[in-house]
Amino acid sequence: MVTPLVNDIELKSIVDLLIKINARQYSIEAANVRHEHEYRVWEDVKLPEGRMLMPGVISHATDLVEHPELVAERIVRYANSVGRENVQTGTDCGMGSRVGHEEVVWAKLSSMVEGARLATERLWG
Repeated sequence: MVTPLVNDIELKSIVDLLIKINARQYSIEAANVRHEHEYRVWEDVKLPEGRMLMPGVISHATDLVEHPELVAERIVRYANSVGRENVQTGTDCGMGSRVGHEEVVWAKLSSMVEGARLATERLWG
């Protein structure tokens, strides 16, 4: 039986604990459709000095390859919230076994590279 996935913990519920962790970067899901809207959390929460966000800009939950423009939009949203120097792209939970084929993984990574290039142009000129 398939059941809907609706019980992920929302970032707003744990962000206070997250920023207490002594880490250089925080990897967060940002491409997953249950979490994509959560960049707004950073409008109310200050990222600690010397810390960075690594939002996942490509999803592990689908074989659909994200368009580079969408990847760029995701990066720019986070950069606008926490500062462009405080964002590094990543993947949602790695690619692992949920993405079915190696060629899909490489296509997603290529899209991430191109999206990061576009975002860099927009953010840094």
